[in-house]
Amino acid sequence: MPFFTRWRIERQQQRHADAYVAALLREPSDGDVAWLARAATRGDEDHARWELRYARRSIGLLVAQRDALDDRTASLVAQVLGAAFETDQHIDQGRFGLVERQFNARLSAYRDAIAARTADTSTRLGQTLLAFSGGSFRDVDETVRRAGDVVAGYESEANEALRSAFGIAVLPEHVPPSAAAGGAKK
Repeated sequence: MPFFTRWRIERQQQRHADAYVAALLREPSDGDVAWLARAATRGDEDHARWELRYARRSIGLLVAQRDALDDRTASLVAQVLGAAFETDQHIDQGRFGLVERQFNARLSAYRDAIAARTADTSTRLGQTLLAFSGGSFRDVDETVRRAGDVVAGYESEANEALRSAFGIAVLPEHVPPSAAAGGAKK
């Protein structure tokens, strides 16, 4: 591939990743922050806001890993998200290492919640949010369901943002997806 063509494609992919990550950096709604503060963080709205930020960003990265059309998308999204953390005005740069460790712990936990084969995904996501927030998560009650709805909403928003930023796979009507992937032969 000629240099200029490759450079143009890489710049386009970078713009797509920037747009996608911008959607992941949206602040949580004040209503969700107030609810989580009451339900789990003992009134600490700053803690609640951070847990919701971590949840949206973690879920967004996981969606990029799982649903992107191109295998390179997730690593590009991770790079852009990492750079966004480094320049986030909400983070004291002296505490960046702590924020990075906290995000990685949540990313791992949300990945496990999505991959587990026990209860429904929404419940596991809600339990994960509440566990990090300091709330009760063992009994599947209204609080766990509401937390699950919030995080499942982030997943849905991330899927929509991914499609909006990177596009949708389009196949001719007569080509089954397995054939396009190199699977079934006609």
